[in-house]
Amino acid sequence: MEEPLSALECVPCRGGEESMKGDSLERMAAELSSEWRIIEEHHLERQFKFKDFKEALDFVINVSRLAEQQGHHPDICFGWGKAKITLWTHKIKGLSKNDFIMAAKIDRI
Repeated sequence: MEEPLSALECVPCRGGEESMKGDSLERMAAELSSEWRIIEEHHLERQFKFKDFKEALDFVINVSRLAEQQGHHPDICFGWGKAKITLWTHKIKGLSKNDFIMAAKIDRI
């Protein structure tokens, strides 16, 4: 049995590989919270809700620490009681396994 995505580590993308498409995206997404959305086979996006600004900020700080540790950095937009995370691999202009690994790790925060 393969390790869950949340147990894996992101591996730096060197470019030159193809972004994921079709069924491979759906197979990877099956390991994530159902709240993640695949947008146009290009990026992953999820909205998070919190009771106040501090909870949202604490979440963003935790995601930022994880991103630095993994060397894979999402776009983060947040405000009072909410945060939106967007993931994709810039070097290949689309989705890679790293994006799903990060999403799975973020699900655990």
